[in-house]
Amino acid sequence: MKRFWIVTFVLMSCAGAIALTSRAENTSVKGDYVEVRTASVFAGACHFNGEVTTAGREAIMAWSFKSGSWNGTDLAGLRAIAVVSSDENLENASATRRSEIILDASASHDQKMAILNALKAKYAGTLGEIASVRSAPITFKHEGKFYEVASAEAAINVEAMPNDLCCKQPNLVWYNPLVQLGQRKVGYTLKAAYSGHLVGDNWEREGENSAFYGSFAF
Repeated sequence: MKRFWIVTFVLMSCAGAIALTSRAENTSVKGDYVEVRTASVFAGACHFNGEVTTAGREAIMAWSFKSGSWNGTDLAGLRAIAVVSSDENLENASATRRSEIILDASASHDQKMAILNALKAKYAGTLGEIASVRSAPITFKHEGKFYEVASAEAAINVEAMPNDLCCKQPNLVWYNPLVQLGQRKVGYTLKAAYSGHLVGDNWEREGENSAFYGSFAF
């Protein structure tokens, strides 16, 4: 009987260690994130209803990896962009999607593969069919409550909403970000544009509450 309890204790301890290790691996990659949609994510009900069936079919997603590694490859200091397009509003989780992935040109081959595999593993449903993967210089600036992301054929300029209205009036936030975020906020899009023409038509939006930003971890 004594041996039984010793073995049980050891097995439970090992299971606990494995669970803790798994959780640590799942949250080892952290950083900043911003996305822009082609629809207002914070608006009056009439505005939302006017867009929900005709707009919101495209998005630019951008990650800035601050720390962590994927399968042993360090991702700190790197960046990535995904451009997503659908025939329906992206809030429809079952809508067919196509995406283009832009990987940081400053990353090594192993780092690019690690970023791509991490995005596939964590955001497969959001990205849908990955139609193109390419490498290009990416800038990702986060200063205070201002975000500026730029790369070949994709760009974002977002700032915080005045007085954090999205938190004071949460009933007017109609969508969820495409990535699970910590300290999620709605941003005001000064300008966002896509000109790649690989996953849908080129588009440009400005002057609307169409962005989300916050911290990501996996």
